[in-house]
Amino acid sequence: MIQNLNYPIVRDINFTEQDLQDFELKIIESWEGGKIRGPVHLSNGNESQLIEIFKRIKTTDWVFSTWRSHYHALLKGIDPTWVEQTILDGKSITICNEKEKFYSSAIVGGTLSIALGTALSIKRDGGDDKVWVFVGDMSFESGLFYETHKYARNLDLPLYFVVEDNGVSTYTPTIETWGGKQREIPEDV
Repeated sequence: MIQNLNYPIVRDINFTEQDLQDFELKIIESWEGGKIRGPVHLSNGNESQLIEIFKRIKTTDWVFSTWRSHYHALLKGIDPTWVEQTILDGKSITICNEKEKFYSSAIVGGTLSIALGTALSIKRDGGDDKVWVFVGDMSFESGLFYETHKYARNLDLPLYFVVEDNGVSTYTPTIETWGGKQREIPEDV
């Protein structure tokens, strides 16, 4: 379910849900065939939501992603052949492409402060691009998210947060991790 997606559509997306799933199936085949020497974190189950979100992200905007970044990279518009080769090179969970303004990290919440600094730089330079940062539900519950969100809003930075909430942190239900307590997602996230 998508909440708070009150941003205008700025482009068409050339990938369908099936295209994204087929890409991940190809990665699975490569993994099972021993062609990838490094950790792989696959995506699935949120294709339609991501397509809707990326219709609102300009190709000139920055995107900061998590270790689960294959779909994000493809929907950002990065060449699928480049993404696949990067994964085959063992960088599935750290796909970075400065030319395409795309950065991902395997560190939980690790992109939040970098995204914040990028948004601050864009504002100081008078730019009109945006910064989109994707986090999981566990990162959302962290103090780092809260502080980054507060700072970005207090300084009116062009930083947009997307929480991908699958209810699980590794194999533990996120709500159990926090003793049954869960924060409400702010209306601007």
